[in-house]
Amino acid sequence: MMSTSDEIKLVFFNTCFSYGQAQEVVQHVDAAIGMTTTIGDEAARVFAAQFYSAIGFGLSVKKAFEQGKAALMLEGIPEEDTPELYVRDGLDPNELIIVKP
Repeated sequence: MMSTSDEIKLVFFNTCFSYGQAQEVVQHVDAAIGMTTTIGDEAARVFAAQFYSAIGFGLSVKKAFEQGKAALMLEGIPEEDTPELYVRDGLDPNELIIVKP
């Protein structure tokens, strides 16, 4: 597994009410994920595990984000609307690949 760049492309704030930080940091990195409200511990773990797994398999940030939300739904955790993806203006999250498998 190898990174596609030496630059930080993604910041993941896996904590309650972190959307503000995600909105701000996306001015300096390609993408950020923040939480729009409180997020339970189980939801945070399930979302992160699936998101990072998908990133590790070379999926785009958008697809990995969608898989994280789907994992919450599949586990019956009603917090799929809590994570929010922010992307730098002009970038397509479907084209943003963090890891080349």
